[in-house]
Amino acid sequence: MMRIVITGAAGFIGSATAHRLLDRGDEVIGIDSLNDYYDVNLKKARLARLQDKPGFSFHKIDIADAPALKKVYQSAAPQRVIHLAAQAGVRYSLENPQAYIDANITGFLNVLEAVRHFGCEHLVFASTSSVYGSHTNMPFSVHEGVDHPVSLYAATKKSNELMAHTYAHLFNMPVTGLRFFTVYGPWGRPDMALFLFTKNILAGEPIDVFNQGNHTRDFTYIDDIVEGVVRACDRVAQADESWNPSAPDPASSKAPYRLYNIGSNNPVNLSHYIEVLEQTLGIQAKRNLLPLQPGDVPDTAADVSDLVADMGYHPQTQIETGIANFVAWYRSYYKV
Repeated sequence: MMRIVITGAAGFIGSATAHRLLDRGDEVIGIDSLNDYYDVNLKKARLARLQDKPGFSFHKIDIADAPALKKVYQSAAPQRVIHLAAQAGVRYSLENPQAYIDANITGFLNVLEAVRHFGCEHLVFASTSSVYGSHTNMPFSVHEGVDHPVSLYAATKKSNELMAHTYAHLFNMPVTGLRFFTVYGPWGRPDMALFLFTKNILAGEPIDVFNQGNHTRDFTYIDDIVEGVVRACDRVAQADESWNPSAPDPASSKAPYRLYNIGSNNPVNLSHYIEVLEQTLGIQAKRNLLPLQPGDVPDTAADVSDLVADMGYHPQTQIETGIANFVAWYRSYYKV
């Protein structure tokens, strides 16, 4: 049994990860600000399911509040930290850039400082496939540089990777970063495509389909993401003794620092994704075809070979199963 802090515990990935850890007997200390970026009631409903489980405690604080965060870490003395709290969303970063600096830069610095000062064995933090930005070399590899982000959201997550490496180097602090690829499934985020599509189709409203539906995305089911997060948490990052400073590999270091992609390794065209949803719902969508949005990239695909080799990670869920599970949850939760 381990004591594990999860920031963003009321979030989609955070709450699902907490369930997995609690079910195996770990103690989980959840942290979340319950901000109103999306439906707070959905966040509270996720939390309510966790609070029925033994071993779970919760602190409503903002990670940008350094003294409050320090107090929790000091009392909890966690062995591991899974940092998932962030201001998410590519398009919203064009509307409210300050929110991304507060949560993703200042907040992450506070997490790093708390981990540094209170003897945590391992920090696992969320990055994103958005860091690949203008890359077109598919599948995306963690061994290639990512210096051309196309959204502020991506730039803040790239900054997190650099900040984490600095702390790993300076303080010998084991840190693992996970670049998530388009996560979906039950209890998902209302600002994500599957949620928005399902809501509008059931209401008889048109759906906004960007890039004329020609996106491809490495859609990754929540259970597969959680499996990767837990495996990464259990495997403490180690220094790579073969790391060559003359030809530096971005995915590892002489410091105890590692980066991994975590995706399905099975990119799907957005139009096909919608077709599977239509078949599951038994309703044809009215499609409002739109151009590519600022900050978006047309395609993503994850090279997960490192995660497979190092941790035995194997994504299992096909989109037909994942979408059916989401629709069943959506109908039940919203009584549609």
